[in-house]
Amino acid sequence: MMQAPYTSQTSSQHALGAQGLTLRAGSRTLLDRFTHTFYPGEIWCIAGPNGAGKTTLLSTLAGLLQPSAGHVELDGVRLRDWRPLPLAQRRALMPQSAPDAFSASVLDIVTLNRFPHLNGWGWESDADRDAAHAALELLGLAAFAARDVLSLSGGERQRVALAAALCQHAPLLLLDEPLSHLDLHHQIDCLEALATWTAGPRRTLMFSCHDLNLARRFATHALLLDGEGNAYAGPVHDVLTPVLTSRAFGYPLILIRDGEHEALIPATRVRHESNAGNDISAN
Repeated sequence: MMQAPYTSQTSSQHALGAQGLTLRAGSRTLLDRFTHTFYPGEIWCIAGPNGAGKTTLLSTLAGLLQPSAGHVELDGVRLRDWRPLPLAQRRALMPQSAPDAFSASVLDIVTLNRFPHLNGWGWESDADRDAAHAALELLGLAAFAARDVLSLSGGERQRVALAAALCQHAPLLLLDEPLSHLDLHHQIDCLEALATWTAGPRRTLMFSCHDLNLARRFATHALLLDGEGNAYAGPVHDVLTPVLTSRAFGYPLILIRDGEHEALIPATRVRHESNAGNDISAN
């Protein structure tokens, strides 16, 4: 019998769990028997080299792909036992790309993600429109509401896609490369907006990202994949270390420090010079 979500208050509620998860791509094992629980209030960065399985993992956690072994639970209920509508109200996924097939206003595109909350007639309410405007406002896109989505640049369209995911009002947000096409200024603005969003009740954020230093700055936790079945999960500064990232990316990285600031950089780009106030560490 299908177990209904939200039937009781348990410690497993409002949590996302991977139980013995194995992911494969052809003959390759991307993730091997991975078990972990992701809790509200946490901001997880999924990092790893190209082809390591970041997109596959996010799609599996969203319930769009079936794992080779193991399963995913949401609020203590297996994803396969969730009905589509409650699941859409509980988690939102932003894919890497969202091609636009027709002309529409930015506001209409964002409001489309309110579909899981519409009434039986399928008409948007004032609350749906308010949610769309609030998402645009959070990402500094309020002035774009009437713009044709086909007129936007790649970076602008990326921010609209993020606003659409936020508009869904799902407590679990899964974002695949949300910072692609964005300049540094907008990357930081978006991460600050997402940190503000995660501070809300029972919210969990997971996003894939190639910039390890932005991840170290904004994420609370990291999940590092090496593409060979191994995964390292934990607090971001315990996982995104020179040792583990060098191992995962197959290239030596070191951690440089300047006062309170830290950065992971390729080891070959560091000159062995003494700079006052700088501390270079490989630990």
